[in-house]
Amino acid sequence: MSVSKIAYIQCPTGISGDMFLGALLSLGVPVEYLIEKLNALGIESEYRLSSEFVQRNGQQATKATVDLLDHHHHHDHHHHDHHHGGRHLPEIEKMIIHAGLPPRAEAWSLAIFRQLAVAEGAVHGIAPEKVHFHEVGAVDAIVDIVGTSLGLDWLDIDSNELGLPKLYCSEFPTGGGTVRAAHGLMPVPVPAVLKLWEMRGCPVYSNGIDKELVTPTGAAIATALACEFGAPPAMTIRQVGLGAGSLNLPIPNILRLWLGVATDDGVVHKANSATDVTHSHHPHPHSHPHPHSNTTSPTKTTKFVGSSPSLENISVLETQIDDLSPQAVGYVFDALFTEGNAVDVFTQSIGMKKSRPGILLKVICHPENLAKCEAILFRETTTLGIRRLTQQRAVLQREIQQVKTEYGTVPVKVAWIGEEEKKFITNIQPEYENCAELARKHNISWREIQRLALQNWHSQHV
Repeated sequence: MSVSKIAYIQCPTGISGDMFLGALLSLGVPVEYLIEKLNALGIESEYRLSSEFVQRNGQQATKATVDLLDHHHHHDHHHHDHHHGGRHLPEIEKMIIHAGLPPRAEAWSLAIFRQLAVAEGAVHGIAPEKVHFHEVGAVDAIVDIVGTSLGLDWLDIDSNELGLPKLYCSEFPTGGGTVRAAHGLMPVPVPAVLKLWEMRGCPVYSNGIDKELVTPTGAAIATALACEFGAPPAMTIRQVGLGAGSLNLPIPNILRLWLGVATDDGVVHKANSATDVTHSHHPHPHSHPHPHSNTTSPTKTTKFVGSSPSLENISVLETQIDDLSPQAVGYVFDALFTEGNAVDVFTQSIGMKKSRPGILLKVICHPENLAKCEAILFRETTTLGIRRLTQQRAVLQREIQQVKTEYGTVPVKVAWIGEEEKKFITNIQPEYENCAELARKHNISWREIQRLALQNWHSQHV
């Protein structure tokens, strides 16, 4: 059982780049370290980064401030003015790539800006590379985005299978009213924020505050890096960072970043010694990914123990298609299972517009594999859009047991209801591929291998 360092963004009054940066500074990320790395972008003569403690409804939080030295603009949460010196995506990418940032900070910074470019491009009907970042391409937002990536890397947040931080995020408050932006007066949420929410299928709600609560920069950071949205994951909290927004609101205008640990099986980790503390007590200024494999070895007995059945979040991708060869569908299935680590893939025959026959293609996967599966669907099918759903599923406790037969050993999956000492076995299933391999090797039927595996299992457990 491995322990991962994870983080949860709680944003009751929204999220912006400077609020996130303030929360990271509150967690102990040295502002001097951020300035040193940010200056490698070649913008050291254009800005000044500082932080201070402020009060929000009687609560103390850290306020991060980016002052532009040309005095054209002062960056505030919930404020959209035209940023002079806006840049296009290729220029920003070039700055980041040539800055010599820690590898994870570079990758995360690029991912945030690319996510934002796709959203802005969709809003304006242009290619992402042509987007001129009025609100988010100026120096202050570059500092927010790259600084946030540097801070998450410095805190040693573990990486998932996609190389992204194990970062979770609450639902977003929608805000309300209007805001003046580069393209004139706009309703809140602004179009780029709505598009970012749509791209990730984010949960939202109204907290009754008619202000701009989520900025494009803040939405881009969360939607590009967070692996799940909604309730906090099972975790043990080690430290909480508080990042202040600029406005005084009816509730404390504070973004809260929970830093903690969790095990790979979702069991809350309990500290056993005084050395089990947060990274802010460690001397290392930055880190590298620490991927944790949860692959089950077919030669071992692997148990999933706990209350029965257990609940887990699962992602569902679905799209309907009426112009794809059935042969291609078979290839898509294989790619989703092998490359995307899908849990299940299936199709349904449907009738589409103009009475055309088609298929409804559904993919079930773990949230951390959603991006990989979605990329395969766009690459290998003719779909122009994919719906994302997050659902809960009840999962029986199960284990893989090795059963010997005269033709070889067959892994058998055994599922049960109840606790370990009082379990009621509900399903016994030999693994298909292992049975098929032995059947081909010994030139006998697959059904015979399966029968022998079941028979021998029962004989050992009567």
